[in-house]
Amino acid sequence: MITKEMYLGEILATNPALADVLMNCGMHCLGCPSAQMESLEDACVVHGLDVEKVLYKLNEVGL
Repeated sequence: MITKEMYLGEILATNPALADVLMNCGMHCLGCPSAQMESLEDACVVHGLDVEKVLYKLNEVGL
């Protein structure tokens, strides 16, 4: 299960297909070095996204 405390790099290492989910939510900077060590919650704040909605979408696709 994906949590808001997980780093983006950790999420993508777990399931690379989740990159599509994140990009569809508006996170187009997944290749940025700093994004790899940014929590999902922090990334959502920076992008003005609701972390709970993003979490739902990520966990809907599954691990």
